[in-house]
Amino acid sequence: MTAPHRPEDDVRRPPPPVAWERVRKVHLMGVGGSAMGALAGLLRALGYEVRGSDRGVYPPMSTFLAERGIEVMEGYRAENLAWGPDVVVVGNVIRPDYEEAVALRARGIPHCSLPQALAALVIRDRLSVVITGTHGKTTTSSLTAWLLETAGRDPAFLIGGVTGNFDSNFKAGAGDVFVVEGDEYDTAYFDKGPKFLHYRPRVASINNVEFDHADIFPDLDAIVRAFARFAELLPPDGRLVVNGADGRALTAASACDAPIWTFGRDGAYDVAAIGLAAGADGTRFTLRLPGYEERDAFLPLWGAHNVENALTASGLALAAGAVPDAILAGLATFRPPRKRLEVRGVARDVPVIDDFGHHPTAIRETLRAVRARYPGRRVLALFEVQSNTARRRVFQRDFADAFAGADRVWFGRPLEKASDSLAPEARL
Repeated sequence: MTAPHRPEDDVRRPPPPVAWERVRKVHLMGVGGSAMGALAGLLRALGYEVRGSDRGVYPPMSTFLAERGIEVMEGYRAENLAWGPDVVVVGNVIRPDYEEAVALRARGIPHCSLPQALAALVIRDRLSVVITGTHGKTTTSSLTAWLLETAGRDPAFLIGGVTGNFDSNFKAGAGDVFVVEGDEYDTAYFDKGPKFLHYRPRVASINNVEFDHADIFPDLDAIVRAFARFAELLPPDGRLVVNGADGRALTAASACDAPIWTFGRDGAYDVAAIGLAAGADGTRFTLRLPGYEERDAFLPLWGAHNVENALTASGLALAAGAVPDAILAGLATFRPPRKRLEVRGVARDVPVIDDFGHHPTAIRETLRAVRARYPGRRVLALFEVQSNTARRRVFQRDFADAFAGADRVWFGRPLEKASDSLAPEARL
């Protein structure tokens, strides 16, 4: 006797295979998200016909998509698929019970996740440079792209924030290098593995490894294992740049068959910053790169964490073919991405700074950087509790320690989501 059909069986069934060589029309579910919108822009720039669906897309994303001729259909309805896309890219915010997702499976339309589409349609045979780690990914990715741009490599990239030098979070460069921010968060409702497992890394970094994403990782060991799975993907002729002072990052890196460069803030590492000196205009140090003489370097940023980001990017750029002169020039002219110690304005001689940091370690380093930039000034911190981990009862004591670097602290009410399944006792 045949068992009755259940809707959940459709969710568990693998998506139909995609004939990538025939893809011309691409539909993106969740096109209003920052990464999905960037992918839409990339695909449009590469000549694909692109449409998408989402709920309540508003400026600047709605303007961005309209300027590129990308139609956005309101809501997740079955009729959105009537235009006959060759493949549907499903964002990781999409739930399997959405009407459009149900229709997608019922009609057997080939579909995939954002990372899969990026790898198959954009990265292809380019040299893939993947930046991973708990902290610093967006700044390091922006730096790496800028160093390669300064080196004349015309890189393509997809980054999780709007870069300062390019004023964009993507670029369809004509060069043979692709820079991508590798997120360890889950990929889609039909693929709960980390996004970074799809990016075909040849050159990569593990900036650091700490506990985060408490909504999908049960413990720190699970996170280390995820980074180790990523490290295993690098080919023997690749290169991994890893934080030499981070034991968990080194443990993950030990799974790698590619040669490794360590980075750190003293002379014990392959890529090193020696003699840090913070000033009014940024940070100066001596830069060591493998195979080259030590050189004086300048970075127009503050904070030891940003120096580490610069070291990672320098190692990645060197491994991808940039020369030291270009790396030094790129460091000196770098402008950070938005919401990374971004000065939004100054009122009555009081600078107002916006930063994305939401993990206790990121908050602590951000406040230290502010102290270095504005010595002797009072620091007032306002914290919006919005990330899935920050909203949980996970980091209470760590937050207290992290905010010790501020003179006064205000916490906003933790974000409540309509789909929230957090019990009251599990919330911050």
